[in-house]
Amino acid sequence: MTENAFEAIQSTKSGLLLLCDHASNALPPGFGSLGLDPALFGTHIAHDIGAAAVTRALAAAWEAPALLGRWSRLLIDLNRGADDPTIMMKLSDGSIIPGNRDADAVEVARRITAYHAPYHAAIAAELDRMGPDAVILSMHSFTPSWKTVPRKWEVGVLYDRDERLAAPLMARLEQTGFVVGDNEPYTGALDGDTLNIHGTLRGLPHVLIEIRQDLIGSIGEAQDFARRLKPILDEALVDMGK
Repeated sequence: MTENAFEAIQSTKSGLLLLCDHASNALPPGFGSLGLDPALFGTHIAHDIGAAAVTRALAAAWEAPALLGRWSRLLIDLNRGADDPTIMMKLSDGSIIPGNRDADAVEVARRITAYHAPYHAAIAAELDRMGPDAVILSMHSFTPSWKTVPRKWEVGVLYDRDERLAAPLMARLEQTGFVVGDNEPYTGALDGDTLNIHGTLRGLPHVLIEIRQDLIGSIGEAQDFARRLKPILDEALVDMGK
């Protein structure tokens, strides 16, 4: 199953590595719909809407390598540490996931081995190849409101303990007119998550960019947003000294 755990865009022309943990709303054969109404797989509980299209557009523009999760976050959450109790959600935004509800530790471990571990091994191998000057850009998206409360941010910049890229990126986004969240609407400082394992523990500059989903809801909107975002990121990388 290893080769099916992620999608890889290969390139040696850039020092940037793009990641998209929640790129897909698909499930592998044998899982059906995890007992959920199939319509829910079109919503944010199954994937980060628009994030994959932004990732692919930026990878093409930079001719940069990228790794994208092939399966839904409802199967296993690639952005969680292997020991995180939320790595396989049994309840998401009010929806019980029947195919996960009764899963025991053996099933969680099986999914980690089959889908989570190969993805993170691929990230580690790519960073080993790229060397100590690599920069990690992880692309996510968030809902325009949560529990009926509107979210004011258009873009969130998440980071762990390393602000080398996060600080100039937030400044450049604000200069361009975006409403920016500083470790909002979520925090990037989570032990064991993608940024922590592959960024902090390696000493590599990194950011997780959250984009509000109403700005990237279609392929065209996502590609347009990527075109707006790339020069801002280029400026922030120069500010960082890249």
